[in-house]
This record gives sequence, C-alpha cells and structure tokens, in this order.
Amino acid sequence: MHPRIGVLDVVPFVPLGDASLHDAAILRDQAALRLAEEFDLPCFLYGPLNQGDRSLPSIRKSAFAALLPDVGPKAPHPTAGACAVGARSPLVAWNIWLSGTSLAEAKEFAASIRSEHVRALGLRVGESVQVSCNLLAPTIVTPSDLVDRVQSMLRAPQQIERCELVGLVPIAVLDAIDPTRWASLDLREEKTIERAVQSLGLGQS
Repeated sequence: MHPRIGVLDVVPFVPLGDASLHDAAILRDQAALRLAEEFDLPCFLYGPLNQGDRSLPSIRKSAFAALLPDVGPKAPHPTAGACAVGARSPLVAWNIWLSGTSLAEAKEFAASIRSEHVRALGLRVGESVQVSCNLLAPTIVTPSDLVDRVQSMLRAPQQIERCELVGLVPIAVLDAIDPTRWASLDLREEKTIERAVQSLGLGQS
C-alpha cells in the first residue's frame, strides 16, 4: 500500500492551458484554509512555498514528526487524519504489472528506475506484483522508456503482464511516444486530459 496520512490524503492543483503553477498555488492555499476552517482538518502544503519547494514524499515521511501542518490543527483529526494539498505540474500515474516475479524483485526493479523524474515502488496487489510509478516529467521519461528499462531487467520466466494508466495523461505524453506502442502501454487519445476537458465542454467560448 502507498503510505497515507488521512482519508482524503492528497488534493493536487494542476495548471492546464494558460494557467501557471503560481495560479495553482493560490487555489491550493485557499483550499487548504477552507478544509482547515470548515472540517478542522490539518493540511500540509507541497509544491512552491515561500521557503522553496516541498515534495509530497517529504510530507509522508515527516508529517506530525519533524513537520507540523501548515494550516489547521497541529494534531491529526480523530477520524480523517490529515491532508496534503499541493500545487504541481501534471504527472502520470502508471503501473507495470509483472508475472513470474517476486515482490522483492519488483522492489529491485522499482529502485532501478527511480530518479528525479520518476517515483516508483514495488507492490503486491492481490496475487500479483507491480511496479507502481509516478512520472513527474512524463515527456522526459515516458512510459515507453520505463517499460523498456524494466523489460531489459527481466529474466525468464518473468514477463510484463500488462501496463495500466491510472487516471488521465497529458496529450503531450502521447506525442512523445510512437503511436504503435500506445495500446501496449494502456494509452490512447480518449484517456488524455485534453479530451476529457473537451468532452465536458470546458474551456469553450
């Protein structure tokens, strides 16, 4: 399981179109204040702050220890815990499901592909294992790059069972990948943020 700090856990604000990260940070701060005032929920802020940037992993590691909430009570809510409210650029949540692979091996693969652009964990989900990835710069290190890297580390009878996109992906990520590989990576235009916005009739004059 991913570490969690509360029921709501994470609320990210992500700039799209002409919006900036600064715009997202303004909405983040407003949302955190409202959560604290209306629900007595402690909130930790991540992304650009006055003292620099703070990452979500640093909050998960230090919440209520070295790090106290930025807004709201200084102790966890008795039933809701706390919430991390952030401003960040688009990221891609994407998983590689493996067969013939132990959890220890999946963790080794995850450690090998982890970088400043990729967060990765080896996880057991039911009877299967996966390398669970967050791509922080998905046009620099793409899903195709990661699947190739993991494929190069597999030994028989290990296989990549399937890939799984969690949520949506910016269309720029698809543009950075050979279209003939989209299906095997669980990518398609219908799963892009831009297509979802268009289908809702948002951003139209």
